[in-house]
Amino acid sequence: MSDTIAAVSTLMGRSAIGILRMSGDDAVEIASRVFRPDNGKALGDCGTRRMINGALYGDGGEVIDQCVAVFCRAPHSYTGENTVELQCHGSPTVLTAGLRSLFAAGARQATRGEFTKRAFLNGKLDLAQSEAVIDLIDAETEEMMRNAAAQLGGAMSGRMDAIYSGLTDIMSHFHAVIDYPDEEIEPFELENVINTLGSSAAEISRLLKTFERGRVVREGVRCAIIGRPNAGKSSLLNALLGYDRAIVTDIPGTTRDTIEEKLMLGGVMLRIADTAGLRETGDVVERMGVERARAAAENAELIFALFDGSKPLCEDDDAVIEGAKAAKHAVAVVNKSDLGRALSAGDEARLSAAFGRVCAVSAKNAEGLDALEEAVADIFKDNAPVPSGEMITNERQAQALRRALEGVTRAKDALALGLTPDAVLTDVEEAMSAIGEITGRTVREDITARIFERFCVGK
Repeated sequence: MSDTIAAVSTLMGRSAIGILRMSGDDAVEIASRVFRPDNGKALGDCGTRRMINGALYGDGGEVIDQCVAVFCRAPHSYTGENTVELQCHGSPTVLTAGLRSLFAAGARQATRGEFTKRAFLNGKLDLAQSEAVIDLIDAETEEMMRNAAAQLGGAMSGRMDAIYSGLTDIMSHFHAVIDYPDEEIEPFELENVINTLGSSAAEISRLLKTFERGRVVREGVRCAIIGRPNAGKSSLLNALLGYDRAIVTDIPGTTRDTIEEKLMLGGVMLRIADTAGLRETGDVVERMGVERARAAAENAELIFALFDGSKPLCEDDDAVIEGAKAAKHAVAVVNKSDLGRALSAGDEARLSAAFGRVCAVSAKNAEGLDALEEAVADIFKDNAPVPSGEMITNERQAQALRRALEGVTRAKDALALGLTPDAVLTDVEEAMSAIGEITGRTVREDITARIFERFCVGK
């Protein structure tokens, strides 16, 4: 990691400020070739962690911006290396020219996540904290933001270290007794070992239970709106979003493809898809839309099954009821309450029996949406919020915790069966290895590479 990397660390669009970031042994020397402080000093002599006004020069020697430079000397920086940030005016043209100038002066283009990867490799962040960085960048809800910020501050790492430390105590004591039988080492009471393994298993299980909530918070719930043509699916999507996203007409078959948007409803982020009306049709294009609607329903975790309440149920509604069975959760939404209710008592009973939850709405007038919101909140009420920083949000961490739990459980079973200490130690060691993967104590290089590929360039 002796080479110096550079990248634009802000979005390449018009903005007030755009930042060029560098990290590496020669960061200040390279920056000094393209940036000249107004005070006449060399950048390296201006002090660290100070904002220095000056001029940024292009690779042809021309001034391209008046900007501010901040130099941080290793190891007191984000990456643990010498770093320089040039805070320029947020013009894509300026940033591109400035980056080209840095390359000409000796830096190279940073790869995705390379700054944070260097922070990890230099011990500034562990792996759980590193993953929290991208979670914080990607956060779309306040709950995700708070969880990622707490993990970046070390909340998850502290939990992992506590579990790891307890298992380390078991390993070290058993090894001492086995390796030095002639020494007067106090025997490890079986009850203490069982208690430590039990408390470790309980804590791992508690963290694992947060994964479903973490998945919902991070990715959102896949939700599909299905219904017969002209039931008001696009109108419902527009009403929930608060603006006209989908085209609405009285012509059946207007929606021919799925339209997906994200929105918060009942405290849950929904990835909601408006779909083509379910019906038999000879139109080739519309038939493709119907097939995509059925696919969206099959892949959804939640379905809003829409029915036109101003008309009795018909054969096309039978397909809607059947299609809703594909999802884990479904809500019957009886639309067009503003036109009066034409459903028979038998129709209403049928919907209640098929769905349990039935909401009457007027998508046109945005009425009754609070009942739909309450239904969503009730469906996902078991996914209660957890303490910030203690929510598992990715499959890699969840898999590691599952393997750790299996190892601890096998160790407890081995003790109960009276097996020799070496059998217990093998299982405890496997559990420790799995826990270590979360913070990076034992993680493989290929896993590390995959993690940082999720990042954007410049971070």
